[in-house]
Amino acid sequence: MKKLSRLVLASNNQGKIEEFQPLLAPLGIELISQAALGIESVEETGLSFIENALIKARHACAHSGLPTLADDSGLSVAALNGAPGIYSARIAGSNATDDEKVQALLQQMQSVDREQRQGCYHCAIVLMQHPLDPIPLIAEGRLEGTVLEEPCGTSGFGFDPVFYLPAQKCTVAQLSLLEKNKISHRALAVAKLLNHLTP
Repeated sequence: MKKLSRLVLASNNQGKIEEFQPLLAPLGIELISQAALGIESVEETGLSFIENALIKARHACAHSGLPTLADDSGLSVAALNGAPGIYSARIAGSNATDDEKVQALLQQMQSVDREQRQGCYHCAIVLMQHPLDPIPLIAEGRLEGTVLEEPCGTSGFGFDPVFYLPAQKCTVAQLSLLEKNKISHRALAVAKLLNHLTP
């Protein structure tokens, strides 16, 4: 893969943008959000995190003419048979706030015992050179934890306030961005991706 100087991030999620920038900083890559280029989000019709990431990457790549990075991520809860999974961002409707998404998750889990609230954050990342790229780079990351019965912490986004990490003894929302970017599912996926980009 040729050396990259600019990448479009196929997301309008400000939280993701803030997390990706420092993760890619070591390579000196300028990250541009698709929103900054006036590119609207595409419908996510895939049946897996990888499929959705590919759809988003191809869409933004076609509209920008630039290499594009896309991720699809979400929370899978064993007691909910893997839900909300790829529907994490839409658990409370297409325009729901993070607080509404958290409350929708807690509502679905209100009858789940504390010992059965294990979950896993998943992240699939795709890097595409052009819209017809036949060999896009794909990397995945996972972060295990449990879902609390009420929010705790104010950092991060999504389900971070209720996703508890036993090893850190806190929720993801209680971590600083620097701490989160050392252990998160997204950070682990980016680290694998960087192994392909580093000469």
